Amino acid sequence: MFQTGDAFFAARRGDEAICLILEVASRLPDEWLLALAGVTVVLRYTIRYDVADSLLDIALRCRPDVVVGQGLRAHVRMLKGDVAGGCALFSALLQRYPDQRAAICEQMSMSFLEIGYPMESLKILRSHLETGPATAAILANVGCSLERLNRSAEALPWFEKAIALDSTQSETRFAYVYTLLKAGRLREAWPLYFERALSVLDGAAWYLSLPRLHPGDEIAGRGVILFYEQALGDTLQFIRFVPDLLAKGARVTILVPRPLVRLLAQSYPEAQVREIDGFGWEDGYDYAAPIPDLPYIGGAMSLREIPAPIPYLRADPGDIARFAALLPERRPRIGLVWAGERRAKCEQMQMDLRRSTTLAALGAAMTPVDATLVSLQFGGPRGEIAGWAGQALCDPMGSVRDMADTAAIMANLDLVISVDTSPVHLAGAVGCPVWMISRQDACWRWGDAGGRSPWYPEMRLFRARERSLAPVLQEVGTALRTWVDTWRPS
Repeated sequence: MFQTGDAFFAARRGDEAICLILEVASRLPDEWLLALAGVTVVLRYTIRYDVADSLLDIALRCRPDVVVGQGLRAHVRMLKGDVAGGCALFSALLQRYPDQRAAICEQMSMSFLEIGYPMESLKILRSHLETGPATAAILANVGCSLERLNRSAEALPWFEKAIALDSTQSETRFAYVYTLLKAGRLREAWPLYFERALSVLDGAAWYLSLPRLHPGDEIAGRGVILFYEQALGDTLQFIRFVPDLLAKGARVTILVPRPLVRLLAQSYPEAQVREIDGFGWEDGYDYAAPIPDLPYIGGAMSLREIPAPIPYLRADPGDIARFAALLPERRPRIGLVWAGERRAKCEQMQMDLRRSTTLAALGAAMTPVDATLVSLQFGGPRGEIAGWAGQALCDPMGSVRDMADTAAIMANLDLVISVDTSPVHLAGAVGCPVWMISRQDACWRWGDAGGRSPWYPEMRLFRARERSLAPVLQEVGTALRTWVDTWRPS
């Protein structure tokens, strides 16, 4: 039944899935395992903590002594922001069930990791390992904690020990690959990354049945489909390898969501660029590859081998002129993005809370400044502009149709300042100087340390050193005033 719930969520029918899960759990109150399974499904796909609590009520009324259920109750409490309350529940479990200490510590550490407290997670695990068993899950969580603390080299042996104990856990294997990438060990990482379960918009798409393109495959004269996987930022980052396939004689078709179609078509006129939604069967294709496979296919086996022919994406001259007419003449012009796309899944939402800020917080740290401020903010957070009472902020995003238009705005800017979201990649790809504000547990592509990125030579990294972004925002504000004081037109 809960496999059906998974299918509903995968088909973007989340409300129906929740109704189904609640209905079955309510009709079968003695089947407490069903209710607990429902909790895990709901927390995997949503932030409906109220639904998770209702399912836990059903399960714990039937079996109040089930440790995993009580642990999930503590976990949900922490997700809702009551960290002290969740910790109190976990502590009570440790006192009451000392024989299940390993499982409780594992669950507690995962809760801390999910809400962005890797040091607390690591302390719990190290305390347990002083006297308790080193299970595969405990070892993997130590690795995750160290990676989130930007100590990837230290994390890798813990993952290796965990995999040696239990090689069946796909999440552990992926965390290991992610950490290899973050440590810059691309030669080891890419072949393992190639084996991942694909995250695609349509798992039944016909082109997924084509042979998957591997490094070294003969592609001269062959039809190759490159299809969107994961997110906009990944596509913008990895699409730079398309010229290599074209140079080898491949007939390349790129399938992407509508916001990317025009940008990629004008950047790669020798390739076909099509909207991925509704792309029907066509003959003449020999291979397919998800776009994030391209660094592996292109042979980027070290950070030094990442091609960076900036710009590799280009705005249309007519679009550049159109947006130039909408922007204030005063220079320098600085583009701002303060929040990423708001996600529905619980884990992704927690990550977004760590990477995003607000216009009020960003503005307090960076203004007043002797420059023209231009909003590049998209989605729901753009609504914060209506309540902004600070320095004038030009907002041309109402005239933006797609990322080609955003690229045209960037061509009229002197600097972009953004949290870790897709405009960062767009700015880097079109050659606009960009300052990126990284959350404490930095994404793998930015590595563990340093102020520069081999992916984007024009990028400067500002790294948060704690869960709050407030200190790093102040650091960016100070750097911005210095930059403005020394800026000269190019």
